[in-house]
Amino acid sequence: MIQVVSPKQAAALINEGTFEIVDVREPDEWSTGHLPNARMVPLAALKATPKDLLPHDGVLFVCARGTRSLAAARVAESIGLRQLYSLEGGTQGWSTAGLPLVRD
Repeated sequence: MIQVVSPKQAAALINEGTFEIVDVREPDEWSTGHLPNARMVPLAALKATPKDLLPHDGVLFVCARGTRSLAAARVAESIGLRQLYSLEGGTQGWSTAGLPLVRD
């Protein structure tokens, strides 16, 4: 089941340390700032080979505003994963909530 979570709820999940953070934005977007400990997997790549790129449950998907992350969660659900989260508002919402972004 996909759960849409607020930035504060996402931060709490991340602090548990049991969730992988997958950012489905493109490389140029990633370089503007991403969640700490996130892994970049552009949505097109995820759609092409989801079983290779999502080996287990417990994934928090992130994009810029929340639309692509929800699409990614649906792809993950289609391959049988069940513990799935989508960050409401994406990195924009995360930043607006005062939470840190990492810039490479």
